[in-house]
Amino acid sequence: MQGGQTLRIVLAHQSTVPIYEQIKEQIKASVLSKELSENDLLPSIRQLARDLKVSVMTTTRAYNDLEIEGYIITVPGKGCYIRRVDDDFIKTKYLNETKILLTTALQQGKMAGLTMEQLHQLLDKICETGDEDIGTRD
Repeated sequence: MQGGQTLRIVLAHQSTVPIYEQIKEQIKASVLSKELSENDLLPSIRQLARDLKVSVMTTTRAYNDLEIEGYIITVPGKGCYIRRVDDDFIKTKYLNETKILLTTALQQGKMAGLTMEQLHQLLDKICETGDEDIGTRD
């Protein structure tokens, strides 16, 4: 990696989230938080597999998904680099993820028998306090 940055990936082998997905999400988070910047060189697929003690197929899957999602670009013979991620791209990604999460929350709230008013009140409380666990303590 350029600029002396190190790629930190911590795997939870007991997690139900597949290893390739954990790798992908942590690299995405590093890009979105600007820890990784445009043109930063990622470790080779083989090197990352060695470092994480996982199969090459696992790191290949993570890098392929990252390329499909627009986070990295592969330059044959040179490696994988972080692509330029502009603010509109980031906003669109977060907006889409938020829609998915809110849809799931709405479905779960309906299954719990909450009315739309109760769901709105819960969201308002969370926004006011910044406490995502507010509904679990009542």
